[in-house]
Amino acid sequence: MQRLNSTSAMRSITVLMITVLVLVKGLSGQEHVDQVKESEIKSQELEKPWTDFWLIRLIMNLFGYATVMVPGFIIIVYVRMSNYLDKPGSGYIQRFVRLFVEGSASDKFGSERLNHDVLSKQPERSFCQQCVLLVFCSGGLLFSYLIWGVLQERVMVYRYKDADSDAGELFANSQFIVFANRILALAVACIAMFFVKQKPHEAPLYKYSYSSFSNIMSSWCQYEALKFVSFPVQVLAKASKVIPVMLMGKLVSHRSYSAFEYFTALMISVGLFLFLLTSEDSLHGTGKVTTVSGIIILVGYLAFDAFTSNWQDQLFNTYRMSSLQMMAGVNFFSVLLTSVSLFEQGAFQEAAAFMRRHPKFGLHTLVLSSTSAIGQLFIYYTISEFGPVTFTIIMTIRMGLAILLSCIIYNHSVMLVGAGGICVVFAAVFLRAYHSWRKKSRK
Repeated sequence: MQRLNSTSAMRSITVLMITVLVLVKGLSGQEHVDQVKESEIKSQELEKPWTDFWLIRLIMNLFGYATVMVPGFIIIVYVRMSNYLDKPGSGYIQRFVRLFVEGSASDKFGSERLNHDVLSKQPERSFCQQCVLLVFCSGGLLFSYLIWGVLQERVMVYRYKDADSDAGELFANSQFIVFANRILALAVACIAMFFVKQKPHEAPLYKYSYSSFSNIMSSWCQYEALKFVSFPVQVLAKASKVIPVMLMGKLVSHRSYSAFEYFTALMISVGLFLFLLTSEDSLHGTGKVTTVSGIIILVGYLAFDAFTSNWQDQLFNTYRMSSLQMMAGVNFFSVLLTSVSLFEQGAFQEAAAFMRRHPKFGLHTLVLSSTSAIGQLFIYYTISEFGPVTFTIIMTIRMGLAILLSCIIYNHSVMLVGAGGICVVFAAVFLRAYHSWRKKSRK
């Protein structure tokens, strides 16, 4: 029976890989993905406006976020210092300010009773049903994020061109892609909350803005990094994020880690170093500026992503909101911040003009954002049904398949030592998952 299940699982993964490969081949338009002549690329690089340099673009983005966050901070300080919420009155404005600054104090007994009622309605599943559900969750995660990963590389790395004689042009604004992802994720979260009964919400709304800002920054760094490093390098950097997560855990939550966890973190570092050392196309372009820019942006991605996960853990532990409430709250502030910044820069008009010149870019952005939003739902559902260990294993498999797909579709070369480095990284992630499972089983 166990052998039959493993055979079926292998067949399912094979069919899924073929489906994703065919679908992405059709979406990416392989005939327009081929890289143009280096001389043409260099001439277009020289014609780029100075505002397209990543550091200038980052400063402009931060200025846009500041136009929202600084007034918000001033309002919160004023409300607290003036005791505005202690004044008599119960109008809509005061209710909103209270919800924004202090949250809503709901009945904890009622909240616990609601959770008990929801849990008690969940039927007991048989082993066969659990297997089917696991295949469904795994398939949903793999299908969503494999398409998302390949299209991410297509949109940010390769040029859109209308004819074979045209050198094409790159889409430069990573923040617009972040906005498209977040607004669709917000819509999906709101629709899901309409159909799924939620517990009373207690957290002050402004608390979501911290993880929202760090989430925007990590996503922006993730897309921007693809201009300087290859997709396999970016994926391996994601796998190595346990290192900054541990550092942030010590700083933000004052957590302690075992020697085994430090050892696996060291394994991940060694594996990533081996891959970078032997990969021929790990960097896009040459020179110290490209190398330093790629490293700085990847470090920024890891740091912001580590803060996001630790801050969200702290919110979950303090206010016990649902995953959908967290998803809606974070994405609401992400849409607010990115839309204001894009509007101030005139980036919506630029993106619309680019879509008119290259209609396929609009399709890619839509599919990219849709798979990202659906993937988030699968993340929350898989963790709630099977726990974080099973989810980690599925996503580790996803990262390996994503690198394989990228190498097949975009012709990345990986040497033997580099492949060994990839195996070391994924082995370390699997060891951490197994270690977590062992610790929980002993309790």
